[in-house]
Amino acid sequence: MVNLNIISIFTFWNNNPLIAAAAETEAEADNSSLIFAGVLLSLVIIYFASKLGGEICARINLPPVLGELVGGVVIGISATHLLVFPEAGITAEDSLIMKLLQSTSSLTPESAQSVFSAQSEVISLLSELGVVILLFEIGLESDLKELIRVGPQAAIVAVVGVVAPFAAGTAGLVYIFGVAPVPSIFAGAALTATSIGITAKVLAELGQLTSKEGQIIIGAAVLDDVLGIIVLAVVASLVKTGTIEITNIIYLIISAGVFLIGTILVGRVISPWLIALVNEMKTRGQLLLTSLVFAFIVAYIANVIQLEAILGSFAVGLVLAETEKRKELEEQILPVADIFVPIFFVCVGAKTDLSVLNPAIPSNREGLLIASFLIVVAILGKIITGFTVVGKSELNKLAIGVGMIPRGEVGLVFAGVGSASGALSESTEAAIIMMVILTTFIAPPFLRLVFTESDQSEEVPTSESKEIPSSK
Repeated sequence: MVNLNIISIFTFWNNNPLIAAAAETEAEADNSSLIFAGVLLSLVIIYFASKLGGEICARINLPPVLGELVGGVVIGISATHLLVFPEAGITAEDSLIMKLLQSTSSLTPESAQSVFSAQSEVISLLSELGVVILLFEIGLESDLKELIRVGPQAAIVAVVGVVAPFAAGTAGLVYIFGVAPVPSIFAGAALTATSIGITAKVLAELGQLTSKEGQIIIGAAVLDDVLGIIVLAVVASLVKTGTIEITNIIYLIISAGVFLIGTILVGRVISPWLIALVNEMKTRGQLLLTSLVFAFIVAYIANVIQLEAILGSFAVGLVLAETEKRKELEEQILPVADIFVPIFFVCVGAKTDLSVLNPAIPSNREGLLIASFLIVVAILGKIITGFTVVGKSELNKLAIGVGMIPRGEVGLVFAGVGSASGALSESTEAAIIMMVILTTFIAPPFLRLVFTESDQSEEVPTSESKEIPSSK
């Protein structure tokens, strides 16, 4: 009788839905705390990698964002496996963070995979939020009036700098390498970017920022950013639809342009009311939070109508850049960007598997050829832009072209969005990353070289003309 009672108790315990639900709830609670612990460890690793890489690059006169990217590569799938994501067959067993959680907490091997997937999803969402804030910051730092007033020479350079590499890169990947149309278009779009920050820094160091060449480069680079973001929004929308049709592409281009222009026009009407509201508010953070609400609402609208959220946040940044609160908002958005933007760049690096470019493996050689092709197109596609400026023989046209080469953080935005959308294969994504890194590294010394040679060639005739009278 006693044994039967014991069996009955166990049967009741195991089959009772209330007890089973309570046990399941307790397990979920444990997993939630472990997911949070995994996110915290991930953020510690991400911030450490971003600051270490950024500091190293800053000390050798390279953009800190490159250091964040390289730091991500070091901690990611290409090297230490500290930060990996459940893509391409990656499991919890490949994550050092999960192994650390198993050795320091109650995480069991059975529940490790679900915790790993949830933790990775949270980091990916924070990364996407980072790119939205990044584009808001870029829009805020741009000058809409300067964009409107930019001269026809800069406009020609910008348009050629977008069309030439995009067309050559896309056509080459499709017809030479046999890459599918959607990833080919995405890779071609990544070639259109120009990093205004890198070029502006080098021009300032050379004292050429206010020169004719410098003004054309900066104006064209700003326009490149705007055109590139529209291209990115269109290409990312193509990935969502999954098909490439001429009518669909035309629709997306028109809708992206109308959305951007419409947001700017409506934003100009709304912004005075928004600033007046901010001035009446008494709580802390009123300007920052109100501006982010505005940016997130427009980003949401862009996302709902099959465009990219980043186009909405960029447009709001352009609008708010025209208000009296621009400088104050620039200062307030910096700490927010410092928290979220590094997550985006480090994650791009962490997801990049550079092993697909190992030439020792025969199957990887195509990826290396694609990377070499993209690098050549990236350089030549921008150098030719300087020679589109006609009738200005006194200009250093080579310097203009070289100044448009670096892709920097803008190119990484393309790579990151392409990676998140799943449009890029591992080899194509790694090839784009290599293109961004190389063009960003070679542009500053090349720009110094072409300007220095130009200055020396101008000084030689002057010195000779002074020596001729004295010899007579």
